[in-house]
Amino acid sequence: MNITFLGATKTVTGSNFLIETNKYKFIVDCGMYQGVEVREQDKNYDEFAFNVNEIDFMLLTHAHIDHSGRIPKLYKEGFRKPIIATKATCDLCSIMLPDSGHIQEMEIEWKNKKRVRKGEKPLDPLYTSEEAIECLEIFQPVKYDEIVDVNEDIKVRFNDAGHMLGSSIIEVWVTENGKTEKVVFSGDLGNNDLPLLASPTMIETADYLVMESTYGNRHHMQNENKAELFLDIVSETLDKNGTVVIPSFAVGRTQEILYELNKLKETKDDPEFRKKYETLMRVPVYVDSPLAISATEIFKQNTDLFDDDVKEAMSKGDNPLEFPGLKFTKTADESKALNESNESSIIISASGMCEVGRIKHHLKHNLWNPNNTILFVGYQAPGTLGRKIVEGAKEVTIFGEEIAVNARVEYIEGYSGHADQEWLLNFIYSFITKPKHIFLVHGEPEGQEVLRDKILETTNIPVTIPEFGEVYELNDEQIKYINKVDEPVQYRPLRLEAIERISLLKEELRYMEKLVKKEILVESTRDEEIEKLNQKLKDLEQMIVKVLE
Repeated sequence: MNITFLGATKTVTGSNFLIETNKYKFIVDCGMYQGVEVREQDKNYDEFAFNVNEIDFMLLTHAHIDHSGRIPKLYKEGFRKPIIATKATCDLCSIMLPDSGHIQEMEIEWKNKKRVRKGEKPLDPLYTSEEAIECLEIFQPVKYDEIVDVNEDIKVRFNDAGHMLGSSIIEVWVTENGKTEKVVFSGDLGNNDLPLLASPTMIETADYLVMESTYGNRHHMQNENKAELFLDIVSETLDKNGTVVIPSFAVGRTQEILYELNKLKETKDDPEFRKKYETLMRVPVYVDSPLAISATEIFKQNTDLFDDDVKEAMSKGDNPLEFPGLKFTKTADESKALNESNESSIIISASGMCEVGRIKHHLKHNLWNPNNTILFVGYQAPGTLGRKIVEGAKEVTIFGEEIAVNARVEYIEGYSGHADQEWLLNFIYSFITKPKHIFLVHGEPEGQEVLRDKILETTNIPVTIPEFGEVYELNDEQIKYINKVDEPVQYRPLRLEAIERISLLKEELRYMEKLVKKEILVESTRDEEIEKLNQKLKDLEQMIVKVLE
């Protein structure tokens, strides 16, 4: 059995793994590259590194677009075999994939307007909303904990990963030459104390483990501290008549925040806490994302997947996704009205990394105001607008306009749907029969390396951090590196790619120039710091000269 790593390698998006047995080929996940620089986004247009017509089936860990977002492209290219996933994942994909298709259409329309003005040929979207709807016909829902015989040689079981509604850890048993080996794909593992959902299932045995590593070098804030910090930040902003803008992933984080807001009243019973809570309850809480609204309805339809405490509260009439003051804005006009109002409010809007959607409008209208707060509650991938704001950018460009970042910026990491280092390690420790080898995917290199060293130190299990395209043979002895497949040929002309790279470089240099003028060349700056910067600029200049030669 061979495994080829075709996505989420030393990055957190684009999950895609090809498994080949002596008789069958299947893939696990087919995700989109998100929230990274232009070159990475182009990867979504790449040809698949496998023959689509040779794939016998697909396993989908969960509905997030970085795991499911290229399924419509797969379908467009002729794939008609089953996509096996949990019912909740199928339900969520029925709204998330068409929404993604709509975004592809809108983005390519904007790009094509510029291309036409330049006399260039228009481009097609990666896929359309309609094409995304068509691919849903090949989804095949299964239940948690049920062993499914895919064929005579392969069986699978989906276990609750606790990351989002319907998310799964997938156990795969493969029989070859009379011998059965088991590969476990963790998907994205949830926090042990994630609101609404049950904790991740602990798996007893595995021969090989392919595991996410998003927070491989981090520890999350404890739940009780998280709720109190959330309330402090919100109440302090509202006391200044400010607005709290929460960039949130439409599916998962939004519903968890609604649950937390509903539960805050039970957290403490002292006068100061009560005062802050009453301040919060006096202002409207807007969920401004059509996708989040639809996803919230799907959550309500799958309450059997909620943890036991939530189900008990619901049996007593307490709906965890509803409370006084909660409002859903469905239309574009309702969304625009939020930014024309002077009232304090809490606005929860997608996308969580601030790359697309209504959140960009809310940031444009709120970032400049020091009375407001931008509260991040989820992972921000490198290169995204959200990451730039979290890392302290003084100004950002939104819809071509430079916006000063004067608002308070906060990040509560504990709301992340990903397990931190402690729980990633606990997941490994929980195996009764430990894996013979672990592959770390879905993480940034720095965090992966820290987690790898920690695993080796505490378990002595060999760990590999694969590169894109690397192929490994899994056998009874030890894993064996076979080769590395070439990067797929891109649909986009190389000349266009070069032009876009130059445009990106120009933008970065322009931003650097402004930064130097505003931040570096001040009296308090030491000569040594300026000299370091000068040397770096000289190095860059020499590199450009070499390229021109």
